[in-house]
Amino acid sequence: MTEQAFEDVVSRRDLGFFYRLYRPANATGEVLFLLHGSGVDETTLVPLGKQIAPRAVLVAVRGRIAQEDGFRWFTRITPTRFEQHSIREEADALAGFIGEAARHHNLDLSRTTFLGYSNGANLLSSVMLLHPGLVERAALLRPMPVLDDVPPTDLSTVRVLIIAGAADLTYAPFAPALVTLLSQHGADLDARIVPSGHEFGGADAAIVRQWLTAPPEAG
Repeated sequence: MTEQAFEDVVSRRDLGFFYRLYRPANATGEVLFLLHGSGVDETTLVPLGKQIAPRAVLVAVRGRIAQEDGFRWFTRITPTRFEQHSIREEADALAGFIGEAARHHNLDLSRTTFLGYSNGANLLSSVMLLHPGLVERAALLRPMPVLDDVPPTDLSTVRVLIIAGAADLTYAPFAPALVTLLSQHGADLDARIVPSGHEFGGADAAIVRQWLTAPPEAG
């Protein structure tokens, strides 16, 4: 898949978040929502998304909280503690955006995967727990649990991939707690570790691509 096969169809903020939508010329109907990490913008996960699913429509969304020269998804107190009202407010807003974007661009949410990295992955896990039934398939890179008060959500229809970095000394120690949390809520959980730090790369793309094509585990 060459860069020329992608057409940047949309770059706008009319649905509550600034986002870019990329539709390949030979799109299959698969959709990949991309949620970036802290201090950057919506374009940073686009190359990874194309590598993972070259024929999927990509919806690259920008977090609404300013951080340095970029953006994040909710307010941080410390590197591992977060403002709970901000998490819930932004999770509610993103849940609304997902439905609106699907209707506006005729996207099939049953054929949609959500890919989040770091802060973006953390908001995705919060959306899953606070808005059950919306996110059915999610790949979370370098995540950690961030909600202090978790509702009794049923995630038995949800497939989740979590990829931690072996040398990610700040965040990798929290990944097992998220694996346990989502598993306790019924999610079909696949947890992996790659030999990297907090950064993502080709190993992540290969794992996510394999996971997307693998059949779900039998219940």
